[in-house]
Amino acid sequence: MPGRNKQPLSVIQGKGKSNHLTKKIIKERQEQEDALKGNTDNIVVPGYLIKRQKDEFEILSKELVRLNIFSNLDVDGLARYIDSRDEYIKVVKDLRDMKSTDIDVVTRKTFASEDYAKLVRVKNTLFNECKSSASELGLSITSRLKLVIPKTEEKPKTEFEKKFGDL
Repeated sequence: MPGRNKQPLSVIQGKGKSNHLTKKIIKERQEQEDALKGNTDNIVVPGYLIKRQKDEFEILSKELVRLNIFSNLDVDGLARYIDSRDEYIKVVKDLRDMKSTDIDVVTRKTFASEDYAKLVRVKNTLFNECKSSASELGLSITSRLKLVIPKTEEKPKTEFEKKFGDL
């Protein structure tokens, strides 16, 4: 979809940019956000993860729930992130053990290894997959910063605001 991502109401209000929102719109938007948030009562580790991945899932899911950015609906996304991250790490280890060039036995000339090039492409694909998943789940600092509610300074109310503050 073109355009900017929609920010949570609390972020907009925290930035002090909610002047254009009416009380009715704020109420409707808050109700929508509350309905879309999702429950955290049934977060179960998917069975297709191996033991080590299940342990990592438990740690990450608890942290994300604590930050109020994870629900039952995000379980499979986190599992896919953990699985693709593990595959990425395996490919990186394989690349370290592999030579990027080969030597032709007959001509003694060096040429680029096709297997190395293929593995680099796989590594880049897995990296992009991990980065995308991490961003969607709030696992990167930049994705969490989009959700941070800025602290607003409390200004003293004027006489008018004290008398008619909710107009």
